[in-house]
Amino acid sequence: MAQQWNVQGLDEAITAGAADLTTVEWSAAVADAATGEVLWSHDADRVLKTASVGKVFLLIEAARQAETGELDLDEPVQRLPEDLVADSGLWHVLDLGALSIRDACALIGAVSDNLATNVLVRRLGIDRIGDTGRSLGFTASALLDRVREDRGPQHPPTLSRGNAAELVRLMADLARGRIVSPAVSARVLGWLALNTDQSMVAAPFGVDPLAHTEPDNGFVLRNKTGTISTARIDIGVCDVDGGDGGLAWAVLANWSDEVDLRDAVLERMTAIGAELRGALRQTITDRPVAG
Repeated sequence: MAQQWNVQGLDEAITAGAADLTTVEWSAAVADAATGEVLWSHDADRVLKTASVGKVFLLIEAARQAETGELDLDEPVQRLPEDLVADSGLWHVLDLGALSIRDACALIGAVSDNLATNVLVRRLGIDRIGDTGRSLGFTASALLDRVREDRGPQHPPTLSRGNAAELVRLMADLARGRIVSPAVSARVLGWLALNTDQSMVAAPFGVDPLAHTEPDNGFVLRNKTGTISTARIDIGVCDVDGGDGGLAWAVLANWSDEVDLRDAVLERMTAIGAELRGALRQTITDRPVAG
């Protein structure tokens, strides 16, 4: 029997206090991770900037090539001067000049490492990353480029783009083992399990942000976030410990650079997460008593 989810509060969660958010563009959706059924959406087809969320497509390509034998995850990759970029990540402050591809993917999953991203984009090829994404049916959502400190008119206009309709399917399909193969899906989810940014939709689940590869606080959580000065994005999947599917989400918010709306946006994203936590907790209450 399919799980019955109570997500009726999501419309209010995204609109409450919206007087401050009239200029925010939203694209949001929630799905049953076990079936892929979309349970709720808000302008889900709207394509927006997704910042570092597009790095998930890089991780998929690394896992895919490893499965086919094209890529050895233990291969060392060297950082070059043209790869260097600051901001998110750790590698740019470390002394190590080379890492294994496996470790570079772990850094991307854990701290959205920009330097590791650029090294792997160069190694894997941005075109191949895009080809694999399109082959999986993602046409509006993609990693478009390497990370750049200065983005000129000759470059793609943003690091990545996407919409909630595709990105919630991506997370549900990862949970169901349908992204390339069960082994590829599991490897990508393993990297996402390292994510230390639980500041958005995932905040109300209360997991230890530094250690939740195993079930924590009663939840199994996997997510990827993206942040720039005018955007916050969180895509993820979460289930209760011992559950059999859970809920997948994709919540994207973009705004203009005329005023900083991050606090108001984060409040709405956290409210959405609180609704999801409540729905997941309800599944425990609804479980039949053994015997």
